[in-house]
Amino acid sequence: MGVEVLAFSLPSPASQWERLSSSHQASTRGAVEIGGIELKATAVTSQASLSFRSHIVGQSESCFSKRHIFAGPHPRWLEPPSAGWKRSLRKHRLPSGTLVASEIQESNKLSVGKEKVGVLLLNLGGPETLDDVQPFLFNLFADPDIIRLPRMFRFLQKPLAQFISVLRAPKSKEGYASIGGGSPLRKMTDAQAEELKKSLWEKDVPANVYVGMRYWHPFTEEAIEQIKKDGITKLVVLPLYPQFSISTSGSSLRLLENIFKEDEYLVNMQHTVIPSWYQREGYIKAMADLIEKELQKFDLPEEVMIFFSAHGVPLAYVEEAGDPYKAEMEECVDLIMEELEKRKITNACTLAYQSRVGPVEWLKPYTDDTIIDLGEKGVKRMLAVPISFVSEHIETLEEIDVEYKELALKSGIEKWGRVPALGTEPTFISDLADAVIESLPYVGAMAVSNLEARQSLVPLGSVEELLAAYDSQRRELPPPVTFWEWGWTKSAETWNGRAAMLAVLVLVVLEVTTGEGFLHQWGILPLFR
Repeated sequence: MGVEVLAFSLPSPASQWERLSSSHQASTRGAVEIGGIELKATAVTSQASLSFRSHIVGQSESCFSKRHIFAGPHPRWLEPPSAGWKRSLRKHRLPSGTLVASEIQESNKLSVGKEKVGVLLLNLGGPETLDDVQPFLFNLFADPDIIRLPRMFRFLQKPLAQFISVLRAPKSKEGYASIGGGSPLRKMTDAQAEELKKSLWEKDVPANVYVGMRYWHPFTEEAIEQIKKDGITKLVVLPLYPQFSISTSGSSLRLLENIFKEDEYLVNMQHTVIPSWYQREGYIKAMADLIEKELQKFDLPEEVMIFFSAHGVPLAYVEEAGDPYKAEMEECVDLIMEELEKRKITNACTLAYQSRVGPVEWLKPYTDDTIIDLGEKGVKRMLAVPISFVSEHIETLEEIDVEYKELALKSGIEKWGRVPALGTEPTFISDLADAVIESLPYVGAMAVSNLEARQSLVPLGSVEELLAAYDSQRRELPPPVTFWEWGWTKSAETWNGRAAMLAVLVLVVLEVTTGEGFLHQWGILPLFR
């Protein structure tokens, strides 16, 4: 028998790769040998943080290298988007004496010991009442990881957030009113925390689980205060975003990093971060279970288009800031489709991105455009899969269930279905508990004072290490192109968007300095004071 080791990571600057040779020799593709085991990875942080799982398997090789994409009545095969983001999946034989599955549980008991273990779940947050909508939107748009302004305009971050939140609040309130008057995200996340705690205790890990929201109550700061009151000594940080993005997990972790730096208790508290977990077997199987169940509700399940819809991010995040979100999302779809194929489900599928905001270009294809295109191509049955959401909220209950369903029916699609968010699905919760347990031996293994002396490959990572590869110096984004293109081109769309944003900023400055203008006339500007 051998042990399968799944190592994953994100790219980092070449200067960070140079330090990887301090303890082990690494090739340009990140192959290193530790105890006779070759691990292949690329650097995720200054010292290459990784997350891995191991279990007993056979010895045959397996690699997810192809993806279903719709092209008429049958799917066709395409290679992954880029070799730099491929995940190395290799099965290795470990030397005798290495820990295997039967020994891991005992190791976890030892890693907990007399320590007080805590798990911090990070999520977006959402307005619980209609009165919460505008202040929630303000918190969202005031985050520099959501709206990135050039350095010289960053003093306008909050005024601009106020302007956008007031402008968007009426429409957003309509959306929240249609789903019951508020977001169910907090209730669902609280339920997930409770079920996760039960699962951990059942697995002999007595841990407390906390919820920290980025833009609404309970804020991350509130969760941290409770963690301190409870005397937690070991903390596992688990963002409830399967795929990592600068604008989601990255934003929450950057806030956490700032909190840690300012608090002596937190500086000394041992912690680690699970940056993303979309590749985990339990998560993939849970998603496949839900898809399989919903397919059976169609009259002709084999003819249903599986439509993965993910929350979008600005294209510049991926192409210029190195956000791994798109690559991780595409690979996540690959893994789910691989699991479905094992169950003899070979439907065509596609992936698109929803919820874009503002004039700049976001990840494509857009969900609404793709639905129209599929309708024109003759697709009659569609199953929407909210791939980046683990809880129901406005993007699933209103945007997908109402807006996109209506668009699909108008576009010629006759049968529509939607896979529910994972919520507290038992397989999913149990797998999250396993992810926490697997991380415990590495909590506190990466003291800041020992940064340069670390081994080149360390499972998981601390907050500051994890963010080292993502605009750690908060540099402004470079321009997307080095020359001007006329007409309706990708470059023109980007520059037109930036010109429009600059015009808005100029108008806001003029309003503030002169005290006159349409914002005053509409009664909006007094909110700035």
